[in-house]
Amino acid sequence: MNPLLSSSSEAMEVIRADRALTVVRAPAIPDPVALAEALAGSGIRAVELTFTTLGVLDAIGKASAVGGAVIGVGTVTTRDQAEAAIEVGAKFLVTPALRPEVAEVAVAHQIPVIMGAFTPSEVLAAVEMGAAAVKIFPARALGPAYLKDLLGPFPHVFLIPSGGVSSHNAREFLQAGAIAVTAGTEVVAPLDVASSRWSHIGAKAARFVHSLD
Repeated sequence: MNPLLSSSSEAMEVIRADRALTVVRAPAIPDPVALAEALAGSGIRAVELTFTTLGVLDAIGKASAVGGAVIGVGTVTTRDQAEAAIEVGAKFLVTPALRPEVAEVAVAHQIPVIMGAFTPSEVLAAVEMGAAAVKIFPARALGPAYLKDLLGPFPHVFLIPSGGVSSHNAREFLQAGAIAVTAGTEVVAPLDVASSRWSHIGAKAARFVHSLD
């Protein structure tokens, strides 16, 4: 079992405490500070920006200045992306699949990496590479019961479902054993970001958090 699974980090502590993180899928973010403030202020402090967003490194740097928010970056597929994100202040990395070179950078910098996986073999490989948690993606494919099944042979692995998680099923994923769930476009819709509807995003984040209880 990899040593990072039992280690403490600000990002993992926040994710576990809130039982959620938010992934932001938007072409661009006009005001990263306002976005981070809206989400953190509504109870989802861990915010995953992604390399599919134009100017994401600049956005990470700006959003990282928001008190209470923990900014990470997703869709990390290369060593260079991982290094660049950490340099501008990313507190955690998320990959869409198994990426050994990203794991190497994360471990070297003592930054948690949440590595994308789906099958039992991929989950085990992610753990062996040093993943602090494993993102089960796409979670909609087999639902909460699949997480419960995975925890049979891997009871100590931190699982975080992503893709198809909503306020309607998030609680079920947590009850199945997930340490947290990933809120997506239900909370942060690309159109809301483009329109700078920060209070609207905050309200949706608050509703999502309420659905977890």
